[in-house]
Amino acid sequence: MEYLSTTTLDIMKRREFLKYMGLGTAAVALDSCTPESVKKESTSNKELRGKMLQNYPGVGILGYGCMRWPQKRNEQGRNVVDQEEVNRLVDFALEHGVNYYDTAPSYIGGECERITSEALNRHPRESWLLATKLSAFGNTTYDGCVTMYRRSMEIFKTDYIDYYLLHSVPNENDLNNRFARIGIMDFLLKERELGHIRNLGFSFHGNKEGFDELMVLHDKYRWDFVQIQMNYIDWENAGGRNAPANYLYAELDKREIPIIIMEPLRGGALADIPAQVADQLKEREPERSIASWAFRFVGSFPRVKCALSGMTYMEHLQDILETFMDFQKLDEEENKLLLDIADQMVNYPLVNCTTCNYCMPCPYGINIPGIFAFYNDNVIAGTYVRSKEQKNYNRARRKYLLAYNEAISTVRQADHCISCRRCERECPQNIRIADELRRIDRYIESLKRETLE
Repeated sequence: MEYLSTTTLDIMKRREFLKYMGLGTAAVALDSCTPESVKKESTSNKELRGKMLQNYPGVGILGYGCMRWPQKRNEQGRNVVDQEEVNRLVDFALEHGVNYYDTAPSYIGGECERITSEALNRHPRESWLLATKLSAFGNTTYDGCVTMYRRSMEIFKTDYIDYYLLHSVPNENDLNNRFARIGIMDFLLKERELGHIRNLGFSFHGNKEGFDELMVLHDKYRWDFVQIQMNYIDWENAGGRNAPANYLYAELDKREIPIIIMEPLRGGALADIPAQVADQLKEREPERSIASWAFRFVGSFPRVKCALSGMTYMEHLQDILETFMDFQKLDEEENKLLLDIADQMVNYPLVNCTTCNYCMPCPYGINIPGIFAFYNDNVIAGTYVRSKEQKNYNRARRKYLLAYNEAISTVRQADHCISCRRCERECPQNIRIADELRRIDRYIESLKRETLE
């Protein structure tokens, strides 16, 4: 079976961090609208106490990213989404104050909205906030975009969308080509005026120059919110050509634009960090999970309206809920510790992949996210072979090569990349995918030929 993993992985000075953390606001409880029959079932999982943090009234700061719902094998042996388990997760989340659900027409092979709707529509409409996207790419048309928008409302059986996003907009030129030139921006502004869109915004991956262009457009479009990638690694050390999160946060904060956070765990990488780094956090707070530190980081910023997490399993959901209920903001010393750890993490030879799968399918069959996940997981686990001089080198070399061939089928390995770079146009992390595959392939070859220095 092919390798899949959820553990892949001078703008603002650090002393300015506390300025942006502010004094925060008191947590406010969300009224649960979960049916009594559901409550009895879901509360048996684990007793959670406290109130969900809210930086903005009516919106729990923990939001559900719906791109990675749990799967199971069907009768034909294929992986399919486990709808019953999705329902159970949503019931438990709603009961404990998670009311923001982030979807898109393009997620899970086009099935994300239907799956999420089935779970949410078992509850009153006023108990959940719907976020979905205009996932229109390439040669967009007015009719195509309107159809996608109407289809989302039809699937969710609603006449309004709480948070509607232009999906993955890197700059003004992209926004104009995909939306403005065909009249869709005028259409969306009218829909917002009519109340069919409660909040209009965009999700962003890109550089500072592109973000500045989109901020200038705030005067024209009045963005109600913006979704950015933010975590304690990307705060100062965003990968590829992406703008660091501290710059994005500062620009949004000074315009008082609410922020939705994606990738607070950087695709799961910050839940499973190298042992030498993790030990520093465990020494300070032995009872806290490693993942909880990442959520405390984003939750400490008052402009953050909601932080999304793709909680595939109940234990993930419960752990993160514990962090945000009876929430403890980072103090200055803890913030410094995390940013020091971020600097250490940058020195690890990891690929900045979040396993979003936007690069797939590869026209040549390469399992891009699987290769990166396997490589990253071995670096994190300490099974990455670094040198001939290391202890048990021959044993470690053989074990690594055998595991690689078992995890990634031969015809889908890195040596089959021809550097067409089609995948790089789709990567929101701006990873130079062909270069990274070549680097990994050279590493594998050095193990095979025993030429590793």
